Amino acid sequence: MMVGMALGMLVARITIGHPLAIWFSFLSLTMFHMYANYRAVRCLALNSLNPERSSILLHHFTETGQVLSPKQVSSLEHVLPIQLTPWHSKKANSLDTKVRLGTRISSFDEMEIKEHLLSVASYYTKAKYLLVEKKGIVNVIVHKDSNGADILKSFIHALVLANNAYKSKSLHSDSQTWMENQYEVFIQKVKSLGWKTERLLSSPIIWRANWIHQSATEKND
Repeated sequence: MMVGMALGMLVARITIGHPLAIWFSFLSLTMFHMYANYRAVRCLALNSLNPERSSILLHHFTETGQVLSPKQVSSLEHVLPIQLTPWHSKKANSLDTKVRLGTRISSFDEMEIKEHLLSVASYYTKAKYLLVEKKGIVNVIVHKDSNGADILKSFIHALVLANNAYKSKSLHSDSQTWMENQYEVFIQKVKSLGWKTERLLSSPIIWRANWIHQSATEKND
């Protein structure tokens, strides 16, 4: 701290009265400061699950059957906003950009509700969320009683669905099978490497919905 202040005072004294030197010093030091911050952020290895880290972990797990450590994921995670990331880098792990968490039911019109919502509801009778794929985007409708673990599960399920969007004709059936057979295995492996799996670190979910599942026997009575 003291060294930096001393150098700053020295530079200020040397460049006084020289506008070009002042601007050169300012721009040079600003660029160095930004680079130092970038390198510092790159050194962080956070063990909380956000959308991008979840996407990276799931992508690697589906490819290899293994999960990455927080340090390994840190080297793959974007530091800059996704809009400023090169196209080839975006393409590598961009499943999280295809998931919309906390979608409002009112954002669907009557035809879409019949065509999308009602047709897939049977796949989520035991879940506290609904997944609706629309124009390449997986919309997650969250139940009002869902907790942190439910939201994390819904997001992972949505990533699986997004990953299979162009590979399978029976999206919901195949993704449900994956969740039943692989989700707990995935979560346990993630936990074993120190990841926190209690919740998904995401923006607050403002819109939630309420629905009641009715079994076939109840309908016939």
